[in-house]
Amino acid sequence: IDRGHGRLLMTAGSLLAVLGFAMWAAVREPWQLYAAWILLGAAMAMVLYEHAFAILTRRYPMRDRQGITTLTLVAGFASTLSFPAFAWLIGALGWRAALWATAALFLLVITPLNAWALKGPATGHAPPADDAVADATLHEALRTRAFWLLTLAFTLDAFVMAGLWAHMIPMFAARGASEAQALAVLVWIGPAQVAGRVLMVTFGQRWPLRHVGTAVLAGLALSMALLAVGTNLAGWLAFAVVYGLSAGTFTIVRGGIVPLYFGRAHIGRIGGAVASVGLVARAAAPVVLAWLLLAVPGYREVLLALALLGAASVVAFLLAGRPQAER
Repeated sequence: IDRGHGRLLMTAGSLLAVLGFAMWAAVREPWQLYAAWILLGAAMAMVLYEHAFAILTRRYPMRDRQGITTLTLVAGFASTLSFPAFAWLIGALGWRAALWATAALFLLVITPLNAWALKGPATGHAPPADDAVADATLHEALRTRAFWLLTLAFTLDAFVMAGLWAHMIPMFAARGASEAQALAVLVWIGPAQVAGRVLMVTFGQRWPLRHVGTAVLAGLALSMALLAVGTNLAGWLAFAVVYGLSAGTFTIVRGGIVPLYFGRAHIGRIGGAVASVGLVARAAAPVVLAWLLLAVPGYREVLLALALLGAASVVAFLLAGRPQAER
């Protein structure tokens, strides 16, 4: 991305997804499923938010925050629409045919869109020569306190969110909720994410991104506490709304905060380094929480632990200090 090859990366990632879904549709043995998901995991890393944010930041340096906010606003509908859409597709075609249809969607629609939309030079204007943000290299960023504190904050929240989603249904069952009640609560997370992003589109340009980030990370910690103490539908709905508002806006903060600290010239390398640590935490979270569940009385204590980790992420974020662009 830093060398101007974002279009190639995202187009190749879409083609890799075609192969991954096709392999998944044809699996007969467990090892084949693992192989398909290795390809799909690589494809996700090539086409999802982090790389898209880096490309937008480099192509539109004076409007990167607006572009990231708009992208996440539109993409926020994906989590709301994808579950019922694919449930219908599987019901209508069966799971193998549904996967073949997904592979066709990537081949015929998504891959050409990536190849076409990222074609040509950037249309944004370069930042002025006396921009307050000095473009740091990855090596220079790694030597700063802010890099490691931001990475810690984002890693803790990646751990919290991944662990939560992996254990969500059994968590609700342990709280006394039926599967229907759990789904009735979870369906509100997607609209709440969109609502948070609409607020950012409407008012966010007036707010320093660091202040937004602090509020969002605090909201994620609060949502864990609400789920831990909630014993009825009203309490669970409060969790869904607070979590959705915070998680939806956190995506924008994650994409926009790194350029404020380290500039845009090496945003691909620096953003990739930050995201890679978070991906390790995301992969470990479900298993770590399963181990924790063996050592504590139940999910209430697990959720309180997640709330504490969320609070620690707020502290790390604040300790990173103000970025140069907001001084």
